[in-house]
Amino acid sequence: MRSAILGFVAGAAFLQSQAALPAHPLYALVALLVLAASIARLAHGWARVAAGTACACALGFYWAALLASHALAPELAKADEGRDVFVTGTIAMLPNRTSHFTRFVFDVERAEGLRVPPRIALSWYAGFRGDVQAVPELRPGERWRLKMRLQRPHGNANPHGFEYELWLLEQGIRATGYVRLEGPHERLDEFVFTPRNAVERMRDSLRGKIGRALDGREYAAVIVALVIGDQRGIDQEDWQAFARTGVSHLVSISGLHITMIAGLVAWAASACWRRSLFVRHAQWPLLLPAQKVGALAGMLAALVYVALAGFGVPAQRTLTMLCVVALALWTDRIACVSHVLALAAGLVVLIDPWAVMWPGFWLSFGAVAVILFATVGRTAVYKNAGDPAAIDPGARRGTPLTRRQRLAASLRAAATTQYAVTLGLVPLTMLLFAQVSIVSPFANAIAIPVVSLLVTPLALAGGLLPEPLATPLLVLAHELMRQLAGLLQWFSAAPLAVYSAPVPPWWLFAIALAGTLWLLAPRGWPVRWLGAACWVPLLAAQPDAPAPGTVRIVAFDVGQGMAVLVETAGHRLLYDTGPSYGPEANAGSRVIVPYLRARGIGWLDGIVVSHGDADHAGGALAVLKEVKAGWMLSSLAGSHAVALAAARHRPCEAGQRWEWDGIRFEMLHPTAASYADAALKTNGRSCTLRIVAPGGTVLLPGDIEARQEAELVARSGDGLRADVLLVPHHGSGTSSTAGFLDAVRPRVAILQVGYRNRYRHPKREVMERYDERRVHVVRTDEAGAVLITVADGVSLQQYRRLRPRYWH
Repeated sequence: MRSAILGFVAGAAFLQSQAALPAHPLYALVALLVLAASIARLAHGWARVAAGTACACALGFYWAALLASHALAPELAKADEGRDVFVTGTIAMLPNRTSHFTRFVFDVERAEGLRVPPRIALSWYAGFRGDVQAVPELRPGERWRLKMRLQRPHGNANPHGFEYELWLLEQGIRATGYVRLEGPHERLDEFVFTPRNAVERMRDSLRGKIGRALDGREYAAVIVALVIGDQRGIDQEDWQAFARTGVSHLVSISGLHITMIAGLVAWAASACWRRSLFVRHAQWPLLLPAQKVGALAGMLAALVYVALAGFGVPAQRTLTMLCVVALALWTDRIACVSHVLALAAGLVVLIDPWAVMWPGFWLSFGAVAVILFATVGRTAVYKNAGDPAAIDPGARRGTPLTRRQRLAASLRAAATTQYAVTLGLVPLTMLLFAQVSIVSPFANAIAIPVVSLLVTPLALAGGLLPEPLATPLLVLAHELMRQLAGLLQWFSAAPLAVYSAPVPPWWLFAIALAGTLWLLAPRGWPVRWLGAACWVPLLAAQPDAPAPGTVRIVAFDVGQGMAVLVETAGHRLLYDTGPSYGPEANAGSRVIVPYLRARGIGWLDGIVVSHGDADHAGGALAVLKEVKAGWMLSSLAGSHAVALAAARHRPCEAGQRWEWDGIRFEMLHPTAASYADAALKTNGRSCTLRIVAPGGTVLLPGDIEARQEAELVARSGDGLRADVLLVPHHGSGTSSTAGFLDAVRPRVAILQVGYRNRYRHPKREVMERYDERRVHVVRTDEAGAVLITVADGVSLQQYRRLRPRYWH
């Protein structure tokens, strides 16, 4: 059974690497089920195992394909993108409220004039370009008629980036958009009852209750996350500290907390049932074993707690595992825990085949598997050894452990579990995150008991009790969390809190995993410590680099903005840092830093911020916070926050030159005199960088406009010639003049532009100029990140073609 289930999981995972879905998955499933029944009847021994596993793998593949085809079926027509439409529906989940906008999921009941998918994600902005309007308070279950504009699901596509389009597909969201400010908008009903709406309204009430009790307190959002699983209000700096100390799994309704609550309820129910609920002369355990009653009560408690989490995917995963354990107890089939673990994994993938694409799936089951590997079947002491020569039979059998001995045994078991999880997950953590927390064992040793045994019970009690009684408990929970967060910040600030290395290839991960299993083998296994030697290639890996005389360039897909990484054999430079997406979200934290971390890059020799517009400098502070940089060139004022954050900052000026590993860098613009021109827009002062390699030339002009292009042509002439051009100002009508393109004569033009951006870039007349000169234009909103290598010539790769997926 285990091999078949693992085959099913592998088949579902394999589908997620496909560029297109197979045709007619339902017919294939029916044929495979008939084949599986034939194998079960006719095959025997190892042939049956092998054939069953192969058949289960195919079943997993086609089952996932069937669910994916149904999920992709509802869609917004391409022609309907950007059109105004009135839609009636209900607020489906907890809205995410900020001072600038409210984001929410909308279940569509009726659309006027268009065919709209049944579930969409909307943003309601408080204003645009100075037109400020108050956003009404939205609550789950309300029915609204809204005027909106929609578009098809689209996300940035970058190496090692978040798969936003896949996440939307998993959530059943097939269009995104925003509510039009001018309206009109109408709330039709205060509450539309469905079981899901009732749960979400309860969660909203709990969030409001906690907000009132902890108004203005620093870690109120953490308490909200522990009670209802809504993590969106947690500050980015706090998330960073939790991640660096390895306690992120505690700051939510995690599997640990769900299991803890289920275990406590199961223990209490079992204890009461053993005593027949204290009814005299009753013998209820004879009717139904207390163990089964405890399993049922624990499962129901887990169901309620998961409902508080809004039935989020990670919580569903834990609930599925607990339900499998409870079912095994009820049917007396819990003889082998590995069967239970495999069945839980199979059920999770059966319900949600996209679960295999997220780190939480592998970390959850990996942690449980490591604990079982390191503890199950090991000898344990349950009583003191007896004296064979004693006369008393009780003395010969041995005496029970004392309370102190039981406490010491529990502490040893907890230490063994923490040791196993810490070491056992190192290869997987490096594969998923390219880093491992060194301080995690110490931080978790403190945080787990504090959060699980103190903060979470107090927060839950505060959420359930009436407000006069709840407030003191919530304040106490917050104070404990505040003290713990201060300690975690101290751990996080340690220089060696986190160890980073490049994401390993599969064969290196396999070697490290084998070494880990050797290291965690039972006592008596020969030279267990040698297993740690298998980690050396994993932890000592260095970032790859191009050959001398070669330059490698990554033009990131950051939406409406610019961000380009330039690499030579021994140096790295970042040109621009992309846009800001919101108060705590930007291209630096969402795109650039994850890419650099996955590559194992912790040092940039230089950063060039072309100018101060938010779509070019929006991610700079996030990058400078996470990655050390030698120097910065920019056209920013010395008092600008980005300039102040740099270790060494200098204005970029025409005439600056340097050479790295046979590659020449030339700053062509702005002139030193331009800094004295107060009337010059920031675009006109963009740092323009030309990169000259033996095999070709690249020109990065920022947002220069027609006047600056003419100045460059007059000053540099043929010195502007480049094989690859980053399209100036995202294809704006004020740039890419005919004279400039004739001087540059590019063969390839990279256009960093946002999907359906509000500026309507690129302009049609600009694209016509490139077409007239037969320039190959590659758009990041269509191609994703663009990878360029300049060696003997110029080679180009588009990320969406390099890694095509059926949901793109």
